[in-house]
Amino acid sequence: MNPLPRIVRAETLDGLLEDDPVAMRSRRDLQRVHRFMGTRSIVLRALRGWPMPRDAAKPLRVLELGAGDGSLMLGVARVLGSDWPRVELTLLDRQALITPATLEQYAQAGWNATSRTVDVLDWAAEPAEPLPIGGQAEHWDVIIANLFLHHFEGRQLATLLRAIAARCDHFFACEPRRARFALAGSHLIGAIGANAVTRQDAVLSVHAGFQGAELSSQWPAWDGSWKLQEHAAGLFSHCLLAERSGAG
Repeated sequence: MNPLPRIVRAETLDGLLEDDPVAMRSRRDLQRVHRFMGTRSIVLRALRGWPMPRDAAKPLRVLELGAGDGSLMLGVARVLGSDWPRVELTLLDRQALITPATLEQYAQAGWNATSRTVDVLDWAAEPAEPLPIGGQAEHWDVIIANLFLHHFEGRQLATLLRAIAARCDHFFACEPRRARFALAGSHLIGAIGANAVTRQDAVLSVHAGFQGAELSSQWPAWDGSWKLQEHAAGLFSHCLLAERSGAG
């Protein structure tokens, strides 16, 4: 059987306004999709596998790209808070979807969360090296992307991966797996109550997903300075873990 070719098309949700009722319903659908895919457990397993620095004077800095409404990482924070007690989390998305109530829930879990509204490609174009007049570019202990990289291909994906590698010591991505079983599952997403937008976007996301070593083959090749693992996870997910040599 021939493998599925990778096809990236714009998803409907990405073109809807933040306060569109259909978009709001679809974002609630995505919370159910994450539960169905076991995304939180996959993220927790990856993060727990990395030994993080334990400097009492320095918080652990974490960035989520394409964070949406912040609900997925909130679930992670509630479980991981006792293991990672001092976390400064930045939730980055091109839409302003993070509410003060969500930030307060992060605080209750022990994490200091802030939101940043910016297009990720504009973020990628920002300086990654120290700024010329005594400034310092942002650097993260961990960058996370959940169901996000599959929106990009070609030069944009390469640019984004270079920017991530220049700005962090650990990177984890959990993406749709491009496989026939996952494609069949995406056609059944209506069974969990998903609306028309979510049903259509689920199929598109599988076609735009990843398999094999497609992500690690595009990671910047810096002569052994990174340890990479790329693998299937659960029934529907495909993951990349990247750790800078000597980190942790």
